[in-house]
Amino acid sequence: MNIVLIGYRGSGKSTIGRGLAARLGLGFVDTDDLIAARSGKTIRELFEEVGESGFRDLETAAVQQAANRDDVVISAGGGAVLRRENVTLLKRNARVVWLTAPAEVLYARIKADAQTAANRPNLTARGGLPEVRRLLAQRTPLYSSMADIVVDVSDMDVTQAVRYLSEMV
Repeated sequence: MNIVLIGYRGSGKSTIGRGLAARLGLGFVDTDDLIAARSGKTIRELFEEVGESGFRDLETAAVQQAANRDDVVISAGGGAVLRRENVTLLKRNARVVWLTAPAEVLYARIKADAQTAANRPNLTARGGLPEVRRLLAQRTPLYSSMADIVVDVSDMDVTQAVRYLSEMV
């Protein structure tokens, strides 16, 4: 049985996922890391080279690879929920946890992370808080319908989130 973490960029999927895997003695897989390792490029570079549709194809391959494992915590890319195939793959042998926070909190976290700007693309021409709000509004129903557990991480640090999740799953 796997644990899949979903949610928007900045929700802590990778950081919390690593900590949760360590605490539970499970493996850890980040689908974005799988994509970057396979291609030798950052997510930003891939978006520029193959566009969003091409990136989503690479993401589906990474989701399939991750979902075929057992006893792992999987950090799914924020947009993985956009394809029904990914949802089916991720849910078949897992409990799905949606890490949620308001757009303002997510945007503040994104801005504070120097790696985000270097490695992640804006998904709209302007980026910024309006992008986070728009995409979060688009994806919230998808996250909600996929989630077995919803955890608001707005006021949690990584240690608190890991402790809380280890008791929930």
